[in-house]
Amino acid sequence: MSRTPSRAATAPERGVVDPFAHPSTAELVRRALAEDVGRGDVTTALTIAPGTKGRALLATREDCVVAGVPLIEVVLGELHAAGVLRVTPRVAEGQAIAAGSILADIEGDLGPLLTGERVLLNLIQGLCGVATLTRRYVDAVAGTGVKILDTRKTIPGLRLLQKYAVRMGGGHNHRFGLDDGVLIKDNHIAACGSVRAAVEQARARAPMALRIEVEVDRLEQIGDALAGGADIVLLDNMRPDQIHAARKLVGRRALLEASGGVDLHTVRAIAEAGPDFISVGRLTHSAPAIDLGLDVREHGAVTAPAARRGKR
Repeated sequence: MSRTPSRAATAPERGVVDPFAHPSTAELVRRALAEDVGRGDVTTALTIAPGTKGRALLATREDCVVAGVPLIEVVLGELHAAGVLRVTPRVAEGQAIAAGSILADIEGDLGPLLTGERVLLNLIQGLCGVATLTRRYVDAVAGTGVKILDTRKTIPGLRLLQKYAVRMGGGHNHRFGLDDGVLIKDNHIAACGSVRAAVEQARARAPMALRIEVEVDRLEQIGDALAGGADIVLLDNMRPDQIHAARKLVGRRALLEASGGVDLHTVRAIAEAGPDFISVGRLTHSAPAIDLGLDVREHGAVTAPAARRGKR
């Protein structure tokens, strides 16, 4: 009997929350500012007169997909600068933009903006990197009907934001955490004695809404996975020809997820072999940051001659 129940209720609830209003994001920003600012921004205090007004533009120096611009206001809010700085986004989240494009226009007191500059750049350039890499994978499998998934291989503390960036890139979220779904892996199988035993045990104890996924690394294990009642079979590090064979064995009795050995050179061939999903850990653990810059274009009086600031 085919089993394809929806994901557990916790997954979509965590997936649809506004990541920029979530308490964990505010805490993340507070920690990042505490790390960077320490006892105070001595450079800005010594060079920028209090109340100095100006305008700065957040721009990209390379083509990218936008993700994370609302973090500007989160960072400024933690610096108590919400009333002295006005942020005007120039692009939409998830939009593909060219090098030289302006992401946001910021006007007001320059002091808090310069203090928060590094933190907001670090966060936004990282999220744009995740969205941009995800879009490349999504484009690579276009027309196959296969969905690109992320994994739990996220940078600690950044999971909610990184998984948001994956969605902005056109990808889909796998589990947000261990409470979102059952994924029986090799160590669980070893502890239970067999694929079938592990799946049957999970199936017997799991709520009806919780779907069961099991990882296999050999075609011979698929029969046990199906006999135990798995909803999804994760094909670990299988070649396209093995994935194709697995699709024939499974038919539509379960969903198939392919994982391992996936990069931009191999993903199309893997998709054409017939899985429903391809999960890619590098979307979050290895996405290169996008080169963004925050540049003051107009400013009032300062206490020292203006000079181009380094980005260190």
